[in-house]
Amino acid sequence: MTVFRLGGGNASPEAGHGCAGARCHRSRPAPGARHRQLPGSEMASQPPGTPSSPEAPGKGRTSQRCHAQPLSVPARHDDSDTARKLKNAMFPGWLSCMTLARACGRFKMSNLEGCQNELLASLDPLALDEELPPPETHSVLQKFWGNQEPLSKIPFKTLKGHQHIVSSCHFCVDDTKVLSGSYDSTVKLWDAVDGSVVREFEQGPKAPVSECSVTADSRRITAASYDKTLRVWDVETGKLLWKTKHETFVVSCKFSPDGKYVVSSLDMDCGICITDAENATTLSHVKDHHERSVTACCFDPDSQKVASVSVDRSIKIWDVTSQATLLTITKAHTNAISNCCFTFSGHFLCTSSWDKTLKIWNVHTGEYRNSGACVTLMRGHEGSVSSCQFARDTSLLVSGGFDRTVAIWDVGEGYRKLSLKGHNDWVMDVAISNNKKWILSASKDKTLRLWNIEEIDQIPLVIKNRKTLGLKVKQCEGCDRPFSTYETDVFSETVSKCVFCRMDSKDLSAETSSSGEDSPAKWCSPGSAD
Repeated sequence: MTVFRLGGGNASPEAGHGCAGARCHRSRPAPGARHRQLPGSEMASQPPGTPSSPEAPGKGRTSQRCHAQPLSVPARHDDSDTARKLKNAMFPGWLSCMTLARACGRFKMSNLEGCQNELLASLDPLALDEELPPPETHSVLQKFWGNQEPLSKIPFKTLKGHQHIVSSCHFCVDDTKVLSGSYDSTVKLWDAVDGSVVREFEQGPKAPVSECSVTADSRRITAASYDKTLRVWDVETGKLLWKTKHETFVVSCKFSPDGKYVVSSLDMDCGICITDAENATTLSHVKDHHERSVTACCFDPDSQKVASVSVDRSIKIWDVTSQATLLTITKAHTNAISNCCFTFSGHFLCTSSWDKTLKIWNVHTGEYRNSGACVTLMRGHEGSVSSCQFARDTSLLVSGGFDRTVAIWDVGEGYRKLSLKGHNDWVMDVAISNNKKWILSASKDKTLRLWNIEEIDQIPLVIKNRKTLGLKVKQCEGCDRPFSTYETDVFSETVSKCVFCRMDSKDLSAETSSSGEDSPAKWCSPGSAD
């Protein structure tokens, strides 16, 4: 094998023949030959002023390569000084500069290729045996304008720290903290003010977190995972309190409002499981509750009923005390139902679906609103709706969808007040703070966003939409909550209560029959909507 040595711009073979270094006495040209090579081969291969190596007698046969190799030492004849002067006069320092430039170029290219290779290796999804790149620094981008329409810009914060899809999010500790679960198998507690991670809970799941939940007093959290486990931690210490394992994937989980129970929905056995939150004892395990996988479940405000939704498009209300199904609504949507949530009164249930719609149901009769709300909620998202959440006073409803938007709804009139845009991928979950100042969204783009909606009613686009619909805001005499009525409604002056207080009042039927069209909330059975 031939080994080349770089020096002074020459590559000299050192193996394969009997010559020492780059010189061979037997291959030295005749006197005057070096002078004839100056403008040609020697000047193009050897820079001026290159130091010569010590001369060594050549041994062995003359190699053909030695005759082609230019000399690296001055020829021993009278023209050597003349040749050196001629070289320096014709090309002063030119070859040395070019050699240096080539060397620098090769060095820069090698560094660039090394950086590119390192970056590509860290992004290679097939490099399973290699170590993952270092985790991103937890950061928060403070109060930038969202990617909104010109008349609807609101401030928001972006929380970064998860390495995979953020699947679940909640407000806790009086809206000062944020809880999140991710497909990176972690559960994090964030500071809502500065966006820093307060705690990562120990002994976490070994697979993606499908959902997490927190008690009303913010003392304990739970997380369901695709490793078939359900875990509960203490929020203050971060210590794992207990863990239970199921025979199938745990798709979702929710604490009861009183903190006594945890309900979880199971994938393969199409059922729900209610667990004692203190000692992890299984209180009820209802298999084949639905015909297909259960996608979500939640408790009513009294912690006595459990609502569950499924891929089979059905809704079921299950009673904890009697352990019986109280209500079943089949074909509630035209596609799989993704999520559900109760109003604070517990009389109404909202469901979101992959059919791009949301519906509000009366859990006592199984009917849903088909006036105002139902009509406009069906035009709220351009893709599947993944999640929904009522505000504490039920005046607002927030939903997230696979169209990468977060929609804010006026519940009384059922119209969309605003659509928040900015996520780069699906919105997986949403939450709204108790004071209605913040909306939280979790996304497939690995981030969470905190949207400031404190002054939503002063946003030009919201005012414009309200004027277009001819709405005016009034104060409810029953619950002191604001609600909207149509200015063109001849009965608007006689309506003094919001739709929920009117529905809860004992004289609802008399009011409906006397006023005819005074209530914007009409109800119908699921069959009439299909």
